[in-house]
Amino acid sequence: MSELTDWRRRGQEKYLKGVRLVLMRYKAYRESWDHDHCEFCYEKFSLSSQDGALEEGYATDDLYYWICKSCYEDFKETFLW
Repeated sequence: MSELTDWRRRGQEKYLKGVRLVLMRYKAYRESWDHDHCEFCYEKFSLSSQDGALEEGYATDDLYYWICKSCYEDFKETFLW
């Protein structure tokens, strides 16, 4: 499958192209949140690994956007990370 037709692509370049990402243990954007999802594949990030959720991934500096390691590897060149 071409990267341009990849089902995970939904216009994320508008807000993720060239942003700084940091590999880190999951931290919630808001205190009331207990999980997030990868911006590409929807894999779940959580404070615990219950139900197979990821505990580590790439996040923007403000912790608002999370990207799993697999999607990071797949898109790092295109998104200039």
